Amino acid sequence: MKLLIVEDDLALSDVLAFTLRRAGFTVALAYDGLAALAVWEREQPDLLVLDLNLPKLDGLAVCRQIRAQSDLPIIILSVRGGDEAVVQGLELGADDYVVKPFSPSQLVARVKALLRRAGRYATPGQLEIGEWVLDRGRNELQSSDSPPIRLTPLETRLLESLLQHTGQVLPSDTLIQLIWGHEGGDRAMLKQLVYRLRTKLETNPAHSLTIENVPGIGYTVEVRTED
Repeated sequence: MKLLIVEDDLALSDVLAFTLRRAGFTVALAYDGLAALAVWEREQPDLLVLDLNLPKLDGLAVCRQIRAQSDLPIIILSVRGGDEAVVQGLELGADDYVVKPFSPSQLVARVKALLRRAGRYATPGQLEIGEWVLDRGRNELQSSDSPPIRLTPLETRLLESLLQHTGQVLPSDTLIQLIWGHEGGDRAMLKQLVYRLRTKLETNPAHSLTIENVPGIGYTVEVRTED
């Protein structure tokens, strides 16, 4: 996964590049607006981290030109944190706006969240649905705006089965087979497992992921998104 950082503050650029490389990303650098366009065309990055106050060509102009040709995810960096500046950046096509000063770890989190939303960031052990990422290797459910939810292996299997069939009602017997296999679960065990998972999901402030019971048939998962 390749990122392009466009920042004319060399010290900050080095810190961001080091932090993002340590997080597993490949990083390309540019220090002015014209170089940013050239590096973008040559490297074809997966995401752009773009400072606004750049020599030769300012960041808003860079954002405008790239957005006219590409749906590349763009995060703007700026010391200007007023509503007018943020709105202007977002209206030009940026996907996120980070006000300086900020912590490099915060930027890493925003980069990962934006890549997930754009459908460009997932590992083989992850299942993505909307804002949610189910990490099957870590038994965690993650979203961009809340702490990870720790799951048990059985809860992970239940949620994975439901998420893989979003919009469908899975019969209870099918879920029992998917979760316990030949080990022999039953409907009472499934009901208790659903209850425990629901309790964990309800601790999330957004509470946009819900498991619904369809009487006499089974269960379905509903993923609500904000308009």
